Amino acid sequence: MTVIDELVEKDRRLTAFLDEQRLDGILLCRQANFAWATGGADNHVGIATDLGAAWLLCMAEGRKYLISDNIELGRLQDEELRGVTHVSESFQWFEGNPIAAVEKLAAGKAIGADYPTGSYRVVDKEFARLRYSLTPAEIERYRGVGVRVGEALEQTCAAAAPGQREHELAAGLAQRLLEHGVTPVVLLVAADERIARYRHPLPTDRPVEKCAMLVVCGRRWGLIVSATRLVHFGRPSADRIARHRAVAEVDATLIANTRPGRRVSDVFLQGVAAYERTGYPEEWHHHHQGGPTGYAGRDYRATAKTTEEVRPNQAFAWNPSIAGTKSEDTVIARPTGPEIISASPGFPMLAVEIDGVRWARPDLYVR
Repeated sequence: MTVIDELVEKDRRLTAFLDEQRLDGILLCRQANFAWATGGADNHVGIATDLGAAWLLCMAEGRKYLISDNIELGRLQDEELRGVTHVSESFQWFEGNPIAAVEKLAAGKAIGADYPTGSYRVVDKEFARLRYSLTPAEIERYRGVGVRVGEALEQTCAAAAPGQREHELAAGLAQRLLEHGVTPVVLLVAADERIARYRHPLPTDRPVEKCAMLVVCGRRWGLIVSATRLVHFGRPSADRIARHRAVAEVDATLIANTRPGRRVSDVFLQGVAAYERTGYPEEWHHHHQGGPTGYAGRDYRATAKTTEEVRPNQAFAWNPSIAGTKSEDTVIARPTGPEIISASPGFPMLAVEIDGVRWARPDLYVR
């Protein structure tokens, strides 16, 4: 499938969605939805918000309008939307505003929005489902992002040394990603006892002594790859080895069960059973276990009450953790079985057997 084929498929989904919702159009303000609807175009300026600096108004008759001030217009037209048929509706940054531009184009129309904007009906949760099943072109781009994230984590762990500050490790990982156009939208680093103490450890000036955990969500073309790796200096304790083998088994269990048609709640409960089977029955209480991803870090967090099913070619990132360790990669629920797209080829691996199938999960990188 080419990008043109991808955009045709997305127009089909958009048209069906608008008909189902009884809308004449939808205003896409979020970075995730802008990227999805345009085949990977980037409307962000700041990464501290999920809102884009320009919007896309998609109408039921198939016309698309780029809503932008004069600051963003040229870059978006020249570098982001060259393959997307659209009409631009721009305004001077000091005179107009995007809502007025939308009202000019869609006066009297029933318009939905993916973010609370003006008086438009918010349909963000409903719209997100359009993104769940990835097209072949998206899968190909996503694999490319996964390769870069896996390589960057491996290279950072290989270059790490005792005495480095958590901030230095974070900087090294960010540089390796940014060199390939991947933006780290989440970047966590913990050294030694901070790994067990905090499930979301923002990097600090603390120097590494024996062990470090690196966690990243890297984004390019709107697609987000999540992965975690641990590096250890000197022989790990028997307890750390046992905990990491256990969390790898939980992760492999979640991945092995991520198949089209499965209830997400059932996949989650398989993970909970794996925690109990490995001797750590309460650990899942201390952090969410992940869920579907793609154009969002997580579209939602899986629980025992989740009613969604795994869609064909839907991406998931499970992130089970046991105090002191964690296991995480991004996978796609292919019809032939789960495909891990964020592997680190040179990383030491553990073989975990689930229902007669062996799954490779990242081990501790002992240096």
